[in-house]
Amino acid sequence: MGQRLSCATQQREDKALFLAVASGELELVEAMVDEDPSLFEQTTGYDNLSPLHVAAANGRIQVLSMLLDRSCKVDVLNRQKQTPLMLAVMHGKTGCAEKLIHAGANILMFDSIRRRTCLHYAAYYGHTDCLKAILSAAHSTPVADSWGFARFVNIRDGNGATPLHLAARHRQSECLHALLDNGALVCASTGGYGYPGSTPLHMAARGGSLDCVRMLLSWGADRLQLDSSGKIPFTVALKRKYKACAALLDPSSAAPLVWPSPLKFISELNQEAKALLEKALLEANREREKTLLKEADMPPSPLHSESEDDNISSETSDVELCCICFDQVCTIEVRPCGHQMCAHCTLALCCHKKPDPATACPSGPVCPFCRGAIVQLLVAKINKRSVTEVESSPMKPRRSRKSNFSEGSSSFKGLSAMGSFGRIAGRNSGKITDEKQWGVS
Repeated sequence: MGQRLSCATQQREDKALFLAVASGELELVEAMVDEDPSLFEQTTGYDNLSPLHVAAANGRIQVLSMLLDRSCKVDVLNRQKQTPLMLAVMHGKTGCAEKLIHAGANILMFDSIRRRTCLHYAAYYGHTDCLKAILSAAHSTPVADSWGFARFVNIRDGNGATPLHLAARHRQSECLHALLDNGALVCASTGGYGYPGSTPLHMAARGGSLDCVRMLLSWGADRLQLDSSGKIPFTVALKRKYKACAALLDPSSAAPLVWPSPLKFISELNQEAKALLEKALLEANREREKTLLKEADMPPSPLHSESEDDNISSETSDVELCCICFDQVCTIEVRPCGHQMCAHCTLALCCHKKPDPATACPSGPVCPFCRGAIVQLLVAKINKRSVTEVESSPMKPRRSRKSNFSEGSSSFKGLSAMGSFGRIAGRNSGKITDEKQWGVS
């Protein structure tokens, strides 16, 4: 009888502890563990969650910090062999994830459900900030020495799916961009996830995400690559009745421009210059997309409004225009020669041919003004012309509102207007439903 009462009392204390941790009652949790340090070792019943799991999943960073300061095991496992870091990432608790990583959490651990890492879960649920924190940690010495950063970015789960596959399948375009930007293999094939042999482009076609399809194509995804059942992404999109995706994936249509990642000076771009060129790339492919969707009797997907175009026109009316296209503002400066051109002409210069993955060191383009080698691209300082000069110049070209893009063309005038990878990438909250009593799925 006394033993049963003792067990019931212990269960009430355990329940009180986990409720206090889940609600972030720091002083109460501190008082409880001061009175009984063995509570650190307590876990919930079926799921075998530790206090650290519950704090991480609920974003209770103060409680989490207190537990870590008291030497809680940072990589304690629950019933599915998931770490507190995995649960923090699943629930999008970036602060807790960063705290756990700083405390030494192992980002290379696999769970027992589908043998996924925290990077897989960040991509699956679309928590871009968590994903970036994990990728930043992957540059650390332990990961770099044991796996290498490139291998970690393309890490596979138990079904052979990389984080890029999961982001593409679940329409997580922001995570998709971050992974591609960090060296994710755009044509990697799965094992048993979805259909064997599927590429991220197959996954995007299966998920029906136009944004993901557009982005993967811009990074060189192969529209003709077959999965194990002999299907190309176009066939997958048609079967699932995603007409807009199918129009872009149709191998008989003109190929999109591809981000020139093999070029050395492209890989060394600073963020501002890279953003300008990405906008130019997206807009060039948008013109192609408008034509394809019109032929497929589909409305084009608006990436920006006409009012934005008008604002751009008025703002740039008194600045120097590119001497190649006479349409866009000079925003990119070539080093070492110092010549300037617009982002659209710069991109056309680099993208007139799809990069060959078999070529280790492709020959880079040269400056169109002096024919000198391009070593670096920087954001140019925009020099506004004086009002009197603008008014007195009868030869000032008018800014065209009509694109000169033609399918399959690589002309400098084939790139116009503005767009952004960032605008098309809608953030997914990644909220997990059906949470249990402790706020953990």
